[in-house]
Amino acid sequence: MKQIFQGVFQEGRKLYTLNSAPQQQLFDEELLVADGKEYRGWNPLRSKLAAAIVKGLPELPIKGNSKVLYLGAAHGYTPSFISDIAAEGIVFGVDPAPRVVRDLVFAAEKRKNILPFLADANHPEAYYNLVGSVDIVYQDVAQKNQIEIFVKNCSLFLKPEGFGLLALKARSIDVLQQPQGIFLAAKKELEKKFTIIDFRLLSPLQKDHAFFVCKKQ
Repeated sequence: MKQIFQGVFQEGRKLYTLNSAPQQQLFDEELLVADGKEYRGWNPLRSKLAAAIVKGLPELPIKGNSKVLYLGAAHGYTPSFISDIAAEGIVFGVDPAPRVVRDLVFAAEKRKNILPFLADANHPEAYYNLVGSVDIVYQDVAQKNQIEIFVKNCSLFLKPEGFGLLALKARSIDVLQQPQGIFLAAKKELEKKFTIIDFRLLSPLQKDHAFFVCKKQ
């Protein structure tokens, strides 16, 4: 088992995290025991972050004690792997859909460092007093104003020198325009507020998606 980032491991072509809740599966993922430790298989077809790593992400700023605000947490698949990586930190999971937040609550019951919030990322003031400043803002929100939501939340929550990780879905912004044009326009907009550490396309693992790693200026 080869460690490629803090808390992220690779065996052959497969990605894994060290399971912070041993012998518990959340999403029917593979559990692999190696050197007396249990690892969870992380599928890049289900996670934009895993896809970015497979596509050559050079740096993963999430650390063992990171405080992470996750926007668009949904059922909790990727948040659960971030909770493994930041096993001594905390993951605030925000989503506006009651049904998926219910599933996120079930995941949080097995992982004490995930805190679910039923809230709209368009209105960060609703959870501002509950979250406070964070090391990482991670966003996977399929809405037309994805950039606006990301900038607003990073401005409110991100510590100086903190990192924003953005999974951008082109088709949610404009179904007619070519994704490459949308990504370049988004990059120019983000550069007004951040230093872009990395930008990469996620196809074919995640169709019409790009991934940005941004550092707060």
